[in-house]
Amino acid sequence: MARIHLSPPDVGDLEREALLRAFDSGWVAPVGPELDGFERDVAALTGWSGAVAMSSGTAALHLALLVSGVRPGDDVFVSSFTFVATANAVVYCGAEPVFIDSETTSWNMDPALLGEALDDAKRRGKLPAAVVVVDLYGQCADYEAIVPMCRELGIPVVEDAAEALGATHYGRPAGTLGDVGLFSFNGNKIITTSGGGMLVTPHDEVAERVRHLATQARMPAPHYEHEEVGYNYRLSNLLAALGRAQLARLPAMIERRIEINDRYRELLAGVDGLEFMPIAPWSGWNGWLTCVTFDTGGRRDRAMAALAAADVESRPAWKPMHLQPVFEHHRMWTGGVGDDVFARTLCLPSSSALPDSDVERVAHALISGVHAPSD
Repeated sequence: MARIHLSPPDVGDLEREALLRAFDSGWVAPVGPELDGFERDVAALTGWSGAVAMSSGTAALHLALLVSGVRPGDDVFVSSFTFVATANAVVYCGAEPVFIDSETTSWNMDPALLGEALDDAKRRGKLPAAVVVVDLYGQCADYEAIVPMCRELGIPVVEDAAEALGATHYGRPAGTLGDVGLFSFNGNKIITTSGGGMLVTPHDEVAERVRHLATQARMPAPHYEHEEVGYNYRLSNLLAALGRAQLARLPAMIERRIEINDRYRELLAGVDGLEFMPIAPWSGWNGWLTCVTFDTGGRRDRAMAALAAADVESRPAWKPMHLQPVFEHHRMWTGGVGDDVFARTLCLPSSSALPDSDVERVAHALISGVHAPSD
């Protein structure tokens, strides 16, 4: 039997045709009509007119922080329960990440801990230059609680919606819930451009500033003129064509991933001590990854070993940044939620291209592992 991967791309004839059209048009370099069109498509999806296609979600986050005013020596409050790229981008700016743990309702940033950290920052006389909130596993954080406390202090909110394209918060699109947002189109995301990302903003002048920085900050002159340091962060026209074809299929991809989650729930309903990732009442989840939590870490590990033996890829939840060796000495505000979720949670294959037969194969292998005798 073929190996079942965690979240491989779902591509087909539509994407192939789009790439060939872009190739045949002669627009192969990092400019062209598909790039412009992809930005317009994402702007239409989010309702924010400023959209800039980038080489990665990390690049988009880096420039989001820069245009938000983050400078060397600043503090930036960051969701701890996330992929390392979120914290890395803060360090790229020369700033110091300060980690905020999760709450149990959505596994995203805990507003109560954020409030405590902000109160402490006020007492110390050093507010963060920005707060980076991650929309984890395809569902949005509690922005109704987070944004007002940041607005009151004049702190910009950067929404890392890398995993949340197509998700909503009380009907409002992910990516538009703070002051600037970003998406990832990496190969494992809900849509892909192979690699790539997008920054979104309601302000056209901010988008133009980001576009300038992402194109090596080249000035409008007949020669190469540069007045500041820029970056080679633009997406290629070819990959933008792939992204446009994928974006056209986004509603169907979301629907299929949620169907897969529903099927897992049916197949695993009788497994004692197993729960699914909570979906918050405000969340219009996009179904990106199905995550299950076990009552003990040992049962999780046995299930993961059984899946590996059945040639099925699975993965523990993100290891919180405050537990990572590279960031272990940074300040943190933790209630233990991220640590607990990391210790007991497993991400299951969830690609929209996954057939029902493979969903059943995954579930049966997991059940066999859970029921295996412990050492």
